[in-house]
Amino acid sequence: MTKSTPLMTSVLIVGCIITSVSFGIRASFGVFQIPISEEFGWLRVEFSLAIAIQNLAWGIGQPIFGAIAEKMGDRRAIIMGMLIYALGMMLTAQSTTPFEHWAYAWLVGFGIAGTGFGVILAVVGRASSDENRSMSLAIASAAGSIGQIVGPPGAEYLLSLVNWQVTFLIFAGLMIAMLAILPFMHVAPMASKSEIEKSMRHILVKAFCDPSYTFIFLGFFSCGYQIAFITAHFPAFVAELCGPIAPGGFLDTIGISSTTALGAWAVSVIGLANIAGTLLAGWLGQRFTKKYLLAGIYAARTLIATVFILMPITPTSVLIFSAAMGMLWLATIPLTSGLIAYIYGLRYMGTLYGFVFLSHQLGSFLGVWLGGELYDLYSGYTLVWWVGVGVGAFSTLIHLPIRERPLTATTVWSPVIRTESRPALGVRAHR
Repeated sequence: MTKSTPLMTSVLIVGCIITSVSFGIRASFGVFQIPISEEFGWLRVEFSLAIAIQNLAWGIGQPIFGAIAEKMGDRRAIIMGMLIYALGMMLTAQSTTPFEHWAYAWLVGFGIAGTGFGVILAVVGRASSDENRSMSLAIASAAGSIGQIVGPPGAEYLLSLVNWQVTFLIFAGLMIAMLAILPFMHVAPMASKSEIEKSMRHILVKAFCDPSYTFIFLGFFSCGYQIAFITAHFPAFVAELCGPIAPGGFLDTIGISSTTALGAWAVSVIGLANIAGTLLAGWLGQRFTKKYLLAGIYAARTLIATVFILMPITPTSVLIFSAAMGMLWLATIPLTSGLIAYIYGLRYMGTLYGFVFLSHQLGSFLGVWLGGELYDLYSGYTLVWWVGVGVGAFSTLIHLPIRERPLTATTVWSPVIRTESRPALGVRAHR
């Protein structure tokens, strides 16, 4: 591996900090599921819909912020995202009706889009060399887990001191504080001269006419479904369905004496395991075919969820599931974004990844909303888990026919475009 340049290092450090804070706040929303619903006497689906709308807005906003970054500059896009994120949190803190939560959830979702993986990974990808790119994307993705480790327990702790409204305001202030580090993110060059000369419309048409892009789009759906459902509903699921924590046992001695606390810490365990899993995925992505790695991750997720839901829900099974699922949690991010960069180039990676991420967020919307809807209908989450198993199996299969080679090194059918050959981005093509 080649030595990192100062530009790459500064971009990576600042990008990691931003994703940590953005993802940490976002990962904590499940902790507020029960307190907000109980305060206003809402059905589970009403607050779930607010989180679902956040995920949908995140997906819709991702290609928009990707295009803003590529046309107006990365920093401007990130600043807009930070301010919108903070505004959404402040307005939500004043909300007292489901409609207000749903309305302001759009702002929070767009804010996440401007400060999350889509924009940050594109900046990191352009700052990295071909040899380092997969690992750099993995590091930036894993940084989100640091926020996930701290966010839910931090929210749980704040709720023991202040109400949820003040907690939301604290989160808004934290997001605004991130503006202070943005000047240290030195903007990376926009890929190669040949890629810069290509218009956005040209590369988008090429991608949309390529079946492999469609397969990547469809395959990312289950990732969003599974992650969003677990993030939003797992704390409540554990609090209500998990067996009791033994007094004087290991968990009790480290301060986890209730299933409510265990639910929040379970999300943190997922985040902790995800650091190792995502870095491992980035390392493997530099050495093996990414589409097969992705298929393997979705197959493993499907198996783990199946075993978990068929077994009794105990504190031990919750922690084992959290650690196992955490190893696969964001491992799809560096592989999917790296696959897009490898096939379609770097110039419009943010926009192309943004459209694929829309599929992820459509899955997220369905996972969060369906979790609340089916919970209210059937007084449990079992059916939602089985839907997640089904879409995971689908994603395992849909990645297999992807043609993992630079798009312009092949002839792709299109009603308007026949591509020309160009060299691969410093690595061999996978067939």
